[in-house]
Amino acid sequence: MTSPSTPHSVDAGLRLGDGLNPDERPGIVATFASLDRRLKSYPAGSVELLLTVKERDTPSQRTTLLATIAGTPDVVANSTSPDLGSALIEVREDLIRQITDAKNKTEARNNPRLRLGRADKRAGDTR
Repeated sequence: MTSPSTPHSVDAGLRLGDGLNPDERPGIVATFASLDRRLKSYPAGSVELLLTVKERDTPSQRTTLLATIAGTPDVVANSTSPDLGSALIEVREDLIRQITDAKNKTEARNNPRLRLGRADKRAGDTR
């Protein structure tokens, strides 16, 4: 059993949904390796990833990667690329971008309202 301080890994949190076979999992995990670096700040068990492919091997193929991260709204990345390899890269990069953007919004150095809130607390604390 992993401890709560263990970082998240794609392999542990990835579920393959419709349109994917279990034997494709190792290749998908390898493709999502750079996603591990973005998710390492979250504890093990706090991130679930669901990958689905609708209308596979057709021109209207749609690939979706849903990330459920404890304490945050769900993040969804989509691709309409008919090539599965390209679609996996697109959803991975889009998910990394969205998670980074969301994380940056919650950091005080990137959010003037949060910076002001901290400054007000410091200014008011004149003990």
